[in-house]
Amino acid sequence: MTIQGASPDLYNEDLAPAKVRNWGPFSIFNVWTSDVHSLWGYYLAASLFLFCGGFVNFIIAIGIGSMIIYVLMNMVGYAGVKTGVPYPVLARASFGIWGANIPALVRAIVACFWYGAQTAAASGAIVALLIRSQWFADFNQNTHFLGHTGLEVICFAVVWALQLLIIQKGMETVRRFQDWAGPAVWVMMLILAIYLCVKSGTFAFTSDIPMDVLLEKTKDAGVPGTPGSWTSLFAVAAIWVTYFSALYLNFCDFARYAPDKASLRKGNIWGLPVNLILFSLVAGVTTIAAFDVYGEVLLHPDQISAKFDSWFLAALAALTFAVATLGINVVANFVSPAFDFSNVFPRQIDFKKGGYIAALIALVLYPFAPWEGSAASFVNIIGATMGPIFGVMMVDYYLIRKGEVDVEALYREDGEFRFQNGWHVNAFIAAGIGAIFSSLLPNFTNWLPSWWGVYGWFFGVAIAGVIYYVLRTMALGARARTAKA
Repeated sequence: MTIQGASPDLYNEDLAPAKVRNWGPFSIFNVWTSDVHSLWGYYLAASLFLFCGGFVNFIIAIGIGSMIIYVLMNMVGYAGVKTGVPYPVLARASFGIWGANIPALVRAIVACFWYGAQTAAASGAIVALLIRSQWFADFNQNTHFLGHTGLEVICFAVVWALQLLIIQKGMETVRRFQDWAGPAVWVMMLILAIYLCVKSGTFAFTSDIPMDVLLEKTKDAGVPGTPGSWTSLFAVAAIWVTYFSALYLNFCDFARYAPDKASLRKGNIWGLPVNLILFSLVAGVTTIAAFDVYGEVLLHPDQISAKFDSWFLAALAALTFAVATLGINVVANFVSPAFDFSNVFPRQIDFKKGGYIAALIALVLYPFAPWEGSAASFVNIIGATMGPIFGVMMVDYYLIRKGEVDVEALYREDGEFRFQNGWHVNAFIAAGIGAIFSSLLPNFTNWLPSWWGVYGWFFGVAIAGVIYYVLRTMALGARARTAKA
């Protein structure tokens, strides 16, 4: 689509509606294989397995969460298919042409945190492999700087730099990379599971991890109830849904390249509920088998592969998981901030420069490693910040606009989405109140119940969405009455 009269402060080629739409079901499916099949995705799935106390409970909780994820991703994906615009441009419809920079920057900063977390996980797999050599083990033990060992810093820097090579040629390179990187880790996951099951001499869908071990491993995660209780199962489903909170916002960055909704649905059904449940099943089997073999709960795949007798298998596991983790970083944590930063300064920043900024921020965060600690807590804290934005955008698109947006007006300074000098005050009021209840109160006060933070994303979506709907409906009603008078 050619935009007539587009403002140079709102438009560049990367932000323009997609012209080439060649992301079929397989490419959409691999968005999710790249997003989930990572060291961090496995770590979270294995961690959530402990809260369920058993395999059947785990599959039920993950299955419910995965179906919710499928529905939500279709909602935002349909908007991407229909409009062809990336997330920060779509946000202009609800937050205003200039106001959209705020939710864009929130998503971009969150992506930087995840970018650092995933890069650290990938480099950790390489470290686990290298310290099998005595020389590297000694170097790793005796050299420290930036709050990490010298070997960890070097591996992080190398993995960090390698990711920049993938995006040199833009989104088409991203598509080609994820089309093989995502499936590759499936092969390695199965090898990992089969190896451990053979070594343990059994294939178990029932967990024999003692309750006292489960309680010890889960005591500081902030999840209510004992492992296996209904409260824990609901919390597991909620955390699984929240894990994808960033992509609920910017999935239209990818969906806009799909030719139609049917392709999107087909890719999503295989990539989300089917793929997520199978991936979690393998993670659960591997966790049980690893406990049977090594007598301890190992939540990180690199911890497991480091114990392999075969150096070849250990190397294959480390390299495959590292490549897969690069895949999720490119898909989830590079593409989004690349568009988001470009949206703020479209004249000065294109897709590549925006991605470089995100990578640089992740590098600066590395010495502080805010992603270390409980996987569930990290997911909830990061996810809760984006719930209110999602609530406002979906209510605006589906309930207020009924799925109809003037795409050309999204690129004009004097169009429908100027609101109050480019800012939509009602959207910020709604998102601000939602953020108070999703992020500020549960994380910085003890005014709310201890379990509230687990469902912070849901409260943010609901509260911000309802308030926005009321305020927007009142404003439209007042405008209609004024017009009649």
